[in-house]
Amino acid sequence: MRSIEVVARTVDEAITEALDKLQAEREDVEITILDEGTKGFLGLGSRQAKVKVEQKAPIYEVKLEAAIAFLTELLGRMDVPATVTGTSDEESVELQVSGDDLGILIGRRGQTLDSLQYITTLAVNRQGGQWVRVNLDIGDYRAKREESLRSLAQRAATKVESSGRRLALDPMNAAERRIVHQELQEFAGVQTQSEGQDPYRRVVILPK
Repeated sequence: MRSIEVVARTVDEAITEALDKLQAEREDVEITILDEGTKGFLGLGSRQAKVKVEQKAPIYEVKLEAAIAFLTELLGRMDVPATVTGTSDEESVELQVSGDDLGILIGRRGQTLDSLQYITTLAVNRQGGQWVRVNLDIGDYRAKREESLRSLAQRAATKVESSGRRLALDPMNAAERRIVHQELQEFAGVQTQSEGQDPYRRVVILPK
């Protein structure tokens, strides 16, 4: 965070000058009045005002810190030794958990991982401000799962195209279904649709 100290004839003038130098709005900064200044008597003994103006951290950086702190404490209470790191932007917080023997945090088909992501999202956004999406990955599970789903989608589509018969995949959550749909958008011989109700909703691949 950037901060500057500015001296001017009045507090308001000092604040205005500081905001101009920081190219910031008043609601985006913390203002500390170091000296209110004084006009003196007949121009004698006058003293200029002095303020310190510090830019606030963007809300998504604040929420990243909150997410890391919350998840670290939660894993500690679960007696799971792990390290939580992350990055953020204006739309989302990306968290990565690393360590040994983290399968218990992933669960069957990532169900425990999805639950951890959900409660972390709720905890972080309870603070107010702009809602941000929290994406949590543990031991690169999601990246590996995505690669596996894309491979599965291609194999299944090839089978449907050659047999001319529809094929229903196992139930998946919305994010995983989206990966399959996207993977097969350009597959010439098939089309996809989702059928059923969560948590049993699944992708069905049909011949064109």
